[in-house]
Amino acid sequence: STIHYSPILMLIATSKLPNITTPDRAENRDILNIVFDKPLVELSSRLEYALIALLEIADRQAQGKPLKVNEIAASQALPERYLDQIFTSLKRQGILSSQRGMKGGYLLAKELWQITLLDVVIAIEGGGDRKKVDPTIPNTLEKTVVIQTFTGIKESVNQILISYTLQDLAKTVETQRQSSPMYYI
Repeated sequence: STIHYSPILMLIATSKLPNITTPDRAENRDILNIVFDKPLVELSSRLEYALIALLEIADRQAQGKPLKVNEIAASQALPERYLDQIFTSLKRQGILSSQRGMKGGYLLAKELWQITLLDVVIAIEGGGDRKKVDPTIPNTLEKTVVIQTFTGIKESVNQILISYTLQDLAKTVETQRQSSPMYYI
């Protein structure tokens, strides 16, 4: 069966994933089956909606206008109530700010280049608390090696996520928009 990843995840994975050599000399794209499977990184609906909404806000903010949740929900076909919950998390983490009033709405609280994908992942999914250590299980060499290996993998994924900003995604959106314009009737 073929695994399909979202364009955002593929952008992240294919461009900055370090060259990993395994005994069978698997290429980076094959490593996606290991690194980007559910246990390590998953593009949840919450995270996908958050990134889409942030890109929409960034586009409108360039015009100097805040954006309302219902406008984003309508233009991106996203559930409005779900976006409200997501925006609460993004505000709490200092990624979004809001303006009240008739011309109110949401704005980015920071510049595009200051908001990393890791910031958004932490705001939406949480910090990924470490597994609690069971003091009754002895600390063997094998256990130590497994924990160190997966800690290294998590750190590598975090480095990839921190290396991308909303500005990078916005530039990719703009490039793709210019290379394949859509015409609406």
